[in-house]
Amino acid sequence: MKMLPASLLSLFAIALPTSADEGLASILGEESKVAQIGTGYKFTEGPVWLPTKKILVFSDIPNSVHMQWDPDEGDSKLREVEATNGNLLDLEGNLLSCQHAGRNVIRWKADGSHEVLASEYKGKKLNSPNDLAIRSDGSIWFTDPTYGLGRSKEKQEIDGQNVYRLDPKSGAVTLVYAGFDMPNGIAFSPDEKRVYISDTGKVGKIRAFDIKDDNTLSEVVFELDVRCDGMCIDVKGNIYTTSTGGLHVFDKSGKKLGVIKTPEHPANVCFGGVDYNYLYITARTSLYQISVKIPGAKPKAAKW
Repeated sequence: MKMLPASLLSLFAIALPTSADEGLASILGEESKVAQIGTGYKFTEGPVWLPTKKILVFSDIPNSVHMQWDPDEGDSKLREVEATNGNLLDLEGNLLSCQHAGRNVIRWKADGSHEVLASEYKGKKLNSPNDLAIRSDGSIWFTDPTYGLGRSKEKQEIDGQNVYRLDPKSGAVTLVYAGFDMPNGIAFSPDEKRVYISDTGKVGKIRAFDIKDDNTLSEVVFELDVRCDGMCIDVKGNIYTTSTGGLHVFDKSGKKLGVIKTPEHPANVCFGGVDYNYLYITARTSLYQISVKIPGAKPKAAKW
């Protein structure tokens, strides 16, 4: 992956954590620095790497636009949207988005149009889908807090803020979990036997659940004491969470490895780059990146 020349972009680098975060030594190299690669946005969210185009797409929620960042050309507006938040690729490499104002989960087509995959649960409008994750069976799991309801200017119809599963064949939306105040980030372990779900409301934790054969969840396996927005997972199962001060990193057992400090409060993070060994961080008004030694995990059935 190429870095933008300094003539095109103001790079902001910060020192790496030292003795307090020795657990990060296996993740960060000596050359790893948090660099600002784009700025001037209102509130960034939902980063996703498009490997076929070798670009990053992310949301600027208040401006209701998808932005794109090219390692050689910098950032530019991609399209207008209905206040998208989380973005993700499906198994075929199509872009999926959670729209606050649209109150839906959509899939983008090659011609720039989109189709709605989910907008209701039991005949009632979803609140404001926030973030999503995909399994190798093609099912899309997504969180549905009320943070974006003000953008739709409509009332809440569902009693509660829940986590749902969208069946890839029938299109049916089923309830997965209803035990959170404001469910937000969601991610699967590399073997897809476990799901991590964050709450940025009154609970303020990430809960880890094992996934049963019938797609229901076990009791809570463990909790991470971090008020996390979005998160991502590397191939070893380490969990990169966005919270106060930067990326709080935990191993697959829940042990905290340390904090990758960021200049602005981060909202979400994803892996990208040609070798999937860069973290891309959306943080308030800016976009950041840092190289890592362990690549990100992809869905086992992904064709990209």
